[in-house]
Amino acid sequence: MNTEQTVSAAVAGLRLGGTFTFDELLRSVQDQRHRRLRVIELADLDTHDGLCALWLATDTDDLVLHAHTDSTLHRQQFILHELAHMILGHCEGDDCTVDEAQLPNIPPYTRGRLLRRQDLDSETEIAAESLADKLAAGIRGSVFAESAFSEIFG
Repeated sequence: MNTEQTVSAAVAGLRLGGTFTFDELLRSVQDQRHRRLRVIELADLDTHDGLCALWLATDTDDLVLHAHTDSTLHRQQFILHELAHMILGHCEGDDCTVDEAQLPNIPPYTRGRLLRRQDLDSETEIAAESLADKLAAGIRGSVFAESAFSEIFG
């Protein structure tokens, strides 16, 4: 897999241009997936456990659950990483199913996503982080475009 090509194609597929707001990105992902997207902070989720955010899919919604952090940039990166997994189509279909006997009270899709997160050096995790970085750059570009930054420092 060529990560740079995959990420570039994913960004182009969003049809947001080079700069966009976080809200525009959320709407685009929601429209692309034909599902409601909700981002929820979980106070009990502790980043010290190595889990900063999690994407859960229900029958009708995509949920991004994330840990609390005082850093807006850190929180944004948590969320963008999970959105990147959605945009890239990671764990679509049966790719992330895990036997029910292992975790009987958790839906198969969720079981697979939780267990696959163990390998942070996998191609999917690297691609998701790379796309999250590109998305962050697009959001930063939007903020700079709306401010006098370019007039003052350009």
